[in-house]
Amino acid sequence: MTAPFTPTEIAAEGIKPEEYLDIVQRLGRHPNKAELGMFGVMWSEHCCYKNSRPLLSNFPTEGERILVGPGENAGVVDLGDGLQLAFKIESHNHPSAVEPFQGAATGVGGILRDIFTMGARPIAILNSLRFGNLDDARNRRIFTGVVDGISHYGNAVGVPTVGGEIYFDPAYSGNPLVNAMALGLMETEEIVKAGASGVGNPVLYVGSTTGRDGMGGASFASAELTDQSMDDRPAVQVGDPFLEKSLIEACLEAFKSGAVVAAQDMGAAGITCSTAEMAAKGGVGIELDLDKIPVRETGMVPYEYLLSESQERMLFVAQPGREQELIDIFHRWGLQAVVAGQVIADSIVRIFFQGEIAAEIPATALADNTPIYHRQLLDQAPDYAQQAWQWQENDLPPVAIAGIAIANQNHSWNQILLTLLDSPTIASKHWVYRQYDHQVQNNTVIVPGGADAAVVRVRPLDAKPEECVIGVAATTDCNARYVYLNPLEGAKAAVAEAARNLSCVGAEPLAVTDNLNFGSPENPVGYWQLALACEGIAEGCRQLNTPVTGGNVSLYNETLDSNGKPQPIYPTPVIGMVGRVENINQVVGQGWRNPGDSIYLLGSNDGNTLGGSEYLAVVHHTVAGQPPQVDFDLEKVVQQACRYGIAQGWVNAAHDCAEGGLSVALAEMAIAAQLGAKINLSNGDRRLDTLLFGESASRIVVAVTPEHQPVWEAYLTSQSFPWQLLGAVGSEQGNLTLLDGQNNPLIDLPVSALTEPWQTAISRRLQF
Repeated sequence: MTAPFTPTEIAAEGIKPEEYLDIVQRLGRHPNKAELGMFGVMWSEHCCYKNSRPLLSNFPTEGERILVGPGENAGVVDLGDGLQLAFKIESHNHPSAVEPFQGAATGVGGILRDIFTMGARPIAILNSLRFGNLDDARNRRIFTGVVDGISHYGNAVGVPTVGGEIYFDPAYSGNPLVNAMALGLMETEEIVKAGASGVGNPVLYVGSTTGRDGMGGASFASAELTDQSMDDRPAVQVGDPFLEKSLIEACLEAFKSGAVVAAQDMGAAGITCSTAEMAAKGGVGIELDLDKIPVRETGMVPYEYLLSESQERMLFVAQPGREQELIDIFHRWGLQAVVAGQVIADSIVRIFFQGEIAAEIPATALADNTPIYHRQLLDQAPDYAQQAWQWQENDLPPVAIAGIAIANQNHSWNQILLTLLDSPTIASKHWVYRQYDHQVQNNTVIVPGGADAAVVRVRPLDAKPEECVIGVAATTDCNARYVYLNPLEGAKAAVAEAARNLSCVGAEPLAVTDNLNFGSPENPVGYWQLALACEGIAEGCRQLNTPVTGGNVSLYNETLDSNGKPQPIYPTPVIGMVGRVENINQVVGQGWRNPGDSIYLLGSNDGNTLGGSEYLAVVHHTVAGQPPQVDFDLEKVVQQACRYGIAQGWVNAAHDCAEGGLSVALAEMAIAAQLGAKINLSNGDRRLDTLLFGESASRIVVAVTPEHQPVWEAYLTSQSFPWQLLGAVGSEQGNLTLLDGQNNPLIDLPVSALTEPWQTAISRRLQF
């Protein structure tokens, strides 16, 4: 029997030749056009994780606070006191590359639907963003468009954008990363699951109408970006945040009625994904009649219905006889709601169109029993990594000033610190977050930029704010340069930094959602990066007791250069982590509070390295060396000491030492407080650049009032881990002064001089 499709047509759906043969074998016949499209989106990496699933199976997913782990729309953790938190992170990278505004906006809309589909009211949004250098006009357009899209959707839907991270690097030119994370507080008595059940139960389509926007978005997200990718703009959805606000309220009201058996967001792959996944998870089948689907365009064919990714749509399985009750709820909110099908006993997705069967596929063939590729791991690190690891700090000039005049060495270190503060990756992101409504809902405890993690009051519906002291802290973290240089250690560092940032506000780390952004797994180097990074995440989460509740895999983040060679991004496994705050009145920010307070370093200042550092990249234009490695025994005790000090009221400011090392961390604390400080650093025989700008894990700078100093130091001494008193907070608008072991000034700058480049770095670069 001759195939009805050419190899080109099959490849256009993202299906490999051997996969097409597998489809024919499973069906016992050739698929029609609609069925081929259904397999194309459901067998894409974005939906079925065919290259990554074996690696993800190693993640720890269970724990005493885990209520829902991987496999549902979002993870759910127990916060105690009857409170439950849903959270998840997902990517919208390729759509944001070709249509930055709508790509980012619909990324926010999609992650919010994952949250309220569980029966949770969204309470906060975070993001993790990567862009190319801002001296390139295209990168500036993508950057500003993405920020506009995030602010447009989040502000309009009424959910605060409270935190996140942004990095700039040439590795992301043309292929930005837009990862959106959302948190929600459970409002329903029972967590709403996606598995369909009850043969004969009605299936309802609710929300917005279906159009041709977003066609094949899942396949588009699972392919390299090329010069022709702009032609894929129809694969970018168009969102309506005001309609989504109505959808949130209607869904929560519907769930509370008890009339909903199961619910599924129509995200990637739209009707195809929602019908197949609901059926497969429930071990049943679903029949759906496309003629009953509300549309906003004429002449649509089954292929278009099934692959459309029009936004703000949901699929429900309802209790029999309660269909009209649900329809009335959605109509009151100005939304579509129709009975479009039913649950059937046979585990089949059967689609009708104009009275005939348009598609008929086993549900598991689309959702569960999909292709899985067990790829061979390289026997040794690839050449680029081995070459990078040969770099040593002694390869730098002895004075390590890289061309900066050293007649006045003090001035030179000053200039390097100012240069680092002017790096967009380190600099203030105020230009970005001032566009976000981070106070809507009136539960944001720490505004963006004020601390290492976001903190939101957990307030059940109708509860008075003063009655609610429990909070949730959240962060997104990943130093992709570390992961590029050593995927195993870099991924461990990402998990450790996320937990450290939560500890810096006084929160107990609970659980992780991850977004794995990588290049092609079909490239042996790309798979090596992915496999080792997954191993590192698994190890980090086990060590810190932060199970993984779900997440997203975004592969094929590559662009073709002028020679047609794929150029992958840095491997970027973003860690989204949430933590419990016992009392929101006790959290601390990163700016020290009072002149005269003592400044301490928790952790060791002896293990700093310039390998993979921001200093090495920005000042010496070199990406090389081994990144810092995490000692989890030290990491755990440093974080525990920080949390304990905050809980006791001894520590009133805390900040993680990250990019730029100790000098940048101290500068950021000074800028946040607009207070100077005098710091004594013992350098011994170490290089001064390593002392000032070297990076390592497990270091937190804290400030303590003099009255608490004796009990604080007694506590630290009892814990048997390295710490040191660095100095004291100075006067308002004073200088940040860093002295060496001989009391010679290394850095001596007014806080105002530190503030100016840090505050204006991004806005100045947008004024081309």
